[in-house]
This record gives sequence, structure tokens and C-alpha cells, in this order.
Amino acid sequence: MKDRNHDEAMAELFQNDPAYAVQLLNSILEDGDQGELLITLRQMTKAFGGIPAVAETAHLSTTQLYRTLSPDGNPVLSSLSAILRAMGLRLAVETIDSSRAIPELP
Repeated sequence: MKDRNHDEAMAELFQNDPAYAVQLLNSILEDGDQGELLITLRQMTKAFGGIPAVAETAHLSTTQLYRTLSPDGNPVLSSLSAILRAMGLRLAVETIDSSRAIPELP
């Protein structure tokens, strides 16, 4: 039996449990660890057909997607949104401290 590497195992987990992928991404975004976010998104690309398939769906070049998700990547919001959209996901904004929330208008 051939051993799978960690990225392949995570891709399979994301395929089998998309809710876990969402929960993990939200947790990473809450912590603010960009490196961990990029690693997880790279692993998720495998679950969605690989870099070429995600790049095509996101309307990015494969080179741009490789660079964006590289350890030194610094994705711009439009690229991150396109990548997530290609995976059927989106970014959302929510309050983190209700005492600092913008007051409702009368």
C-alpha cells in the first residue's frame, strides 16, 4: 500500500467533509495566520481538481495561482475571492465584539 502525503489526505478530507473545510478556513481567518491560510487553500485546490482546474474556474493563470498560494504569496482580495468562489465559497464580514459594532441607524 502506497503512503499518501499530508496534502493528499487533507484534500480527501475536504472532499468528504466540505463543512469541515469551511470551519477550518473560518478558524484560520479568525486567527489571522496567512501562511496557514495559504497552505489550506493549496490543499483545497487538490480537492477541487488541482491548480489548473481551480485557476481556470477562478479566471486566473496557473502561474498566478501557484504564486498566490506559494509560501511567500500575498493574495490580493480579488484573487482570494476568485479562488474561494471557484471552490463554492465566499468571504463574509461579521462583528467580533458587539460593543464595538456600528450602531444601527434610526
